Amino acid sequence: MKLNAIIIEDEANSREILRNYIGKYCKNVVLLGEAATIQEGLELIKKHNLDLVFLDVEMPFGNAFDLLEQVPDRTFETVFVTAYNHYAMDALNNHAAYYLMKPINIDELVKAVEYVGEIRLKEEALDDQLIRPKIKNVEGKITLPQQDGFQVLNVADIVFCKADDNYTEIHLENKKILVSKTLKYFEEALADFPFARIHKSYLVNVNEVVKYKKGKGGSVIVSNGKELMVSASKKKELLAYF
Repeated sequence: MKLNAIIIEDEANSREILRNYIGKYCKNVVLLGEAATIQEGLELIKKHNLDLVFLDVEMPFGNAFDLLEQVPDRTFETVFVTAYNHYAMDALNNHAAYYLMKPINIDELVKAVEYVGEIRLKEEALDDQLIRPKIKNVEGKITLPQQDGFQVLNVADIVFCKADDNYTEIHLENKKILVSKTLKYFEEALADFPFARIHKSYLVNVNEVVKYKKGKGGSVIVSNGKELMVSASKKKELLAYF
């Protein structure tokens, strides 16, 4: 699959290295332009229909997050390219499909491009279509701790779980239950069932996903009508179910 891409990087030498690596090792990437500033990058994004943006984190008069906040309805994937690893968690939780450290490792660059290519292929097939997971309904129960004891719930009745600080909202078809456990607790408790962590705030019952939408990281519509955001780094794991 051809991927239309641009490079946004303030250092000319870094742009040249990345351009040469892409040309030699990523034959399916079509570079449509390069930018040295946030403003130039925004102009390229508006001009082209992009699949992929290679984006440096630190730039003059702002950073990658400032740029991405100005493109709220983006449909492209982002690969961060930076010398600063302290941005990794924020990037992967919210903005980036992949995170490359300078100096660029060619194998990692190829992996990043392949990762984005797989996502784009699947998205094209699923975007805004009614979908069904490739798994069967499962049977099982989970115990929810309560102040006055506990509640036993059928796993299949859970549509999704939402983080609320040290609490978790368990969303059923027509109601929600607040439980004094973290979302990580339920991610581990439901590990044997078809639940996917699609965002730092959401754990979704894959059987309850009815539609996928491209967009800022992408989103899913679940059976009770709620729309849940999907982190860029979680897309591949989710899309593999369909």
